[in-house]
Amino acid sequence: MSNPLSQSLRLPSGAILANRLVKAAMSEGMADANNHSTPRLEALYRRWARSGAGLLLSGNIQVDRWHLERPGNIVIDDDSGQEQLARLAAAGTSEGAHFWAQLSHTGRQVQDVINTSPLAPSSVDIDVMRGAGFSFATPRKMTEEQIMQAVGQFAFAARKVREAGFTGVSLHGAHGYLISQFLSPLANKRADRWGGSLENRSRFVLEVVAAVRSAVGPDFPVALKLNSSDFQKGGFTNAECVELVKKLNDSSLDLLELSGGSLEQPKIAGLTLMDEGEDAPRESTVKREAFFVDFAASVRAAAKMPVMVVGGFRTTAAMIESLERGELDVIGLGRPIIADPEIPKRILAGEVDRAPSPEAALHPFHLLPWNNMQLERLADGLDPDLLLEGADAVEQFTEIETRNITALLQRRA
Repeated sequence: MSNPLSQSLRLPSGAILANRLVKAAMSEGMADANNHSTPRLEALYRRWARSGAGLLLSGNIQVDRWHLERPGNIVIDDDSGQEQLARLAAAGTSEGAHFWAQLSHTGRQVQDVINTSPLAPSSVDIDVMRGAGFSFATPRKMTEEQIMQAVGQFAFAARKVREAGFTGVSLHGAHGYLISQFLSPLANKRADRWGGSLENRSRFVLEVVAAVRSAVGPDFPVALKLNSSDFQKGGFTNAECVELVKKLNDSSLDLLELSGGSLEQPKIAGLTLMDEGEDAPRESTVKREAFFVDFAASVRAAAKMPVMVVGGFRTTAAMIESLERGELDVIGLGRPIIADPEIPKRILAGEVDRAPSPEAALHPFHLLPWNNMQLERLADGLDPDLLLEGADAVEQFTEIETRNITALLQRRA
């Protein structure tokens, strides 16, 4: 009996994914001080190109250099860096897999050392846990002109991505970044056509998707990453996500990726820091292996485009169950493909029935540094160090990020 995960998937644009496993988007932080791609990024994606996944998604590629998620993000907001970007695209597609660029704009979710006056839908501070090392400036409310400029930035970057040789583009509309901020009633307090009702709060993402599609043409895959819920009282809900997806059904999207939470409520890291509101998980949801899959099921029922879920999948049995139950079409693997860069190939060949989960032995606050230090090793041609202590990873990661911030600020000066 063939493995359902090995089945190909034809997307609305006509592109075909070889199987149902995707290397999920994870921030790499390895661009140079000009925010251009580097040989280390090429080495990293050349490694993942051999993973067996049908699709690789890049980490955050920013459409505005003043709105970085971290100092080592690639930025596409002018004509520079195109040769480096083309080399990265060639590395990721070197073994025949699709390689899509994830485009993002942080909005207010940018460290104040990088931007002391970021743009956002409204002038509302991020409600983050104090003492966690985060520092964000109060954002400026965007003007109509600035909103349309941001729409244009996504379209410009998408066109450059296609020219560079990527095989698709994914728009980051989740995890508290700009698109997600427009969707959230907590972050978007506007009283004009961009805020208030769900119809108005959805306007920005619909404009971005339309502009990107116009920029890349009908035969180039365009995906969107959305929160299945913000999991915050008063935030963007699962019911609103379902209604938004009905609007997106007419937008020619090729893939809808579902996740959840934000920096304020980091559900992707398994943390709950505040009231989850109406989407607080039921006991049946908590018991399931992939946290977002129950919420994704209601979205999948309304969606005309294929749906991907990322976050928590570890066993082949759970992946196949969700696929056969029609809850999703594609499964994203993040942390497992760091711990074992060839885990998709092993799963598809039936060699293993469980992906690695080294995070189980780590403190939640050590997860991000630990995974980033493994990425550093992969980019240097080394294997992951699964015995790395979380505290040691934090120290090493802090040193790298501090050095990158210094280089970025020196470049700007």
